[in-house]
Amino acid sequence: MNIIDKFGNMVSSATLKDSEKARRLLLAGYRLQEKRLCLFPDRALPSSGRYVAKIVMKNIIQALSRPENSAMVSIFVPGELLTAAGLTPYSVEAMSCFMAGTNCEQTFLRRTEEEGFPETMCSYHRVFLGAALTGFLPKPKCTIYTNLACDGNMMTFPYLKEKYHVPGFYIDVPYEKNQEAIEYVAEQLRELTIFLEDVTKRKISGEAVEKAVANSRKASEYYQQQLALRKDHDPVTSLTNELYAIFMCHLLAGSEEAVKYTELLLKDVKKAPKGGGLHVLWMHIMPFLQQPVKDVFNYNPKMHISACDFVADGFQKMHASDPYEALAEKMVNCIYNGSVDQRIQVAEKLAKETNADGGILFAHWGCKGTIGASSLIKSSLEEAGLPTMILDGDGCNPANTSDGQVSTRLQAFMEMLEKGKEDR
Repeated sequence: MNIIDKFGNMVSSATLKDSEKARRLLLAGYRLQEKRLCLFPDRALPSSGRYVAKIVMKNIIQALSRPENSAMVSIFVPGELLTAAGLTPYSVEAMSCFMAGTNCEQTFLRRTEEEGFPETMCSYHRVFLGAALTGFLPKPKCTIYTNLACDGNMMTFPYLKEKYHVPGFYIDVPYEKNQEAIEYVAEQLRELTIFLEDVTKRKISGEAVEKAVANSRKASEYYQQQLALRKDHDPVTSLTNELYAIFMCHLLAGSEEAVKYTELLLKDVKKAPKGGGLHVLWMHIMPFLQQPVKDVFNYNPKMHISACDFVADGFQKMHASDPYEALAEKMVNCIYNGSVDQRIQVAEKLAKETNADGGILFAHWGCKGTIGASSLIKSSLEEAGLPTMILDGDGCNPANTSDGQVSTRLQAFMEMLEKGKEDR
């Protein structure tokens, strides 16, 4: 048993006896990790990777240690407004990833099962709900969620709003992608600002909102610039590092940290040489715990994730001049909203832009939208000339996947891509 397993067992055991003590124990571990990241950063990663690891760790620590200034949110809630309000956002996916990374998720999964939530539900939501039910997650200032992408939001957030007895705000994003929908969402976001002022008892100035949106525009510009260079530059990466990018374009959107991250990323890409091997377009979230996937992608100079559609969507350009309409535009035009056709079109564009050899669509356990659309996405991309693999798994609960099966399928796919590249 390694040190992480031992620590996870300690947190799990403490949770069953004293959830607050367990939280303090976990926080102590996270603070030690934060110090380690500062004093002994991962030199195998480029500057942007080392920087984002510290920022994300700090975000999780703040959420757990200062819940009175934290907002529990779904991943597609505009982080810009939380930045302007001075609140620390944390999401189901973010917190569950960290708990799973500490190997204490099984205790929370069992608690959710005892409460009657279905096993077919997304594991991120099940871990998160279990942590809340045990009292492990502290009471937040408020909850904010949207119907975008994940149907689990419609169960998790109303339930936790009642459990914690905290104010909540719901953002309804229409299926249709048009100006009327953008204006409808923009009006809700203006109401969200008023809600946040009431919750925090602090005025949110128009200048603060405009500054946050301007930061997102700048981060998007840096991201798009590095994306255009990916054909000829291959920085070393890891699955965890790629996962952290999702934090920066959603939870921490609008922050100075997000701008600095994308600026560092652009510099890293410019400095990186052209690597050999394969270039992959990744679709959906990262199974950063799955050992066979880590073996293939982590620090591998012969295997490159050139782009991720989840991240690229988060850093999409905003065209509207009004800050609220700009944020609404990003939500309405999200690839996870509306027809699956947009996901396919964006994937084709990213693959072409980065010269990807193939695509991997991660079908996460319980994600009905992605699983249901996976066959259509695969067939459409292959018809367009991009060999595509559907990788079934669980990004949060290792018990739902087989390492042996994943390894066999992944290796076979890579061999196919290598042969295809040789034949071209």
